[in-house]
Amino acid sequence: MSTIWNWLDEGLSIPTRRSWRQKLCMWCGKRLALRHKYVTLAKSSVVHPDAKINPRQGEIRMGENCSVAAGAIVQGNVTLGENCSIQTGTLLVGYGSRENPTGLIRIGNDVRIAPMVMMIAANHVFEDAQKPIHQQGLKNAPITIEDDVWIAGRVSIMAGVTIGRGSIIGAGAVVTSDIGPMSIAVGIPAKVIGQRD
Repeated sequence: MSTIWNWLDEGLSIPTRRSWRQKLCMWCGKRLALRHKYVTLAKSSVVHPDAKINPRQGEIRMGENCSVAAGAIVQGNVTLGENCSIQTGTLLVGYGSRENPTGLIRIGNDVRIAPMVMMIAANHVFEDAQKPIHQQGLKNAPITIEDDVWIAGRVSIMAGVTIGRGSIIGAGAVVTSDIGPMSIAVGIPAKVIGQRD
């Protein structure tokens, strides 16, 4: 199907609905996402059919004017505000259930997420050295991205982190602790190197 989607979307990496082919492609993407009972998309939002959207035991909600590019994966408990974009190769995995969204990824309004970003709202439990890690389960922790944040390419945001309003996270950063509002953060682990205001 990739060849068909590539012909329909005219090879653009950002989902758009300018031509009749792009409109058809995005219509198919939205239908594929909405085949899951607990996915809610605003009318103006677009999802490429090559994106993998699945709420698992949780719920996915996207506000107005959101876009999810080809190759992006959005699964589990994930909520997007309005005017957000998720680019190619990005992985967002929320955990918990609809009734208990302990591993919710909550993204505010006007957030830009570049390609290859990773957010997973849980960590493996590994305290018992006598037991294989995969048998010890997961510990869920929410991830919150406040309004007007730009997350550059290949950033990893760890479970339990909050990124404050208006912040910029530089390419390749690994965010292991909270970042305050209006911050510019880079590095491994990410450190604040400046303020936007």
